[in-house]
Amino acid sequence: MKKRRNHHAELKARVALETVKGERTVLELATEYGVHPAMIR
Repeated sequence: MKKRRNHHAELKARVALETVKGERTVLELATEYGVHPAMIR
C-alpha cells in the first residue's frame, strides 16, 4: 500500500499565497507543486 505524502507548512503557505494572488490558474499551480487541484481549492 502506498503511503500518503505529508506536505510541510511552508509548501502549504506558498501555494495558498499564490492561489490568493490569482496570477495563475489552480491547474498551473497544482502541476508546479505536484499536488492534486482539489487540494488547492
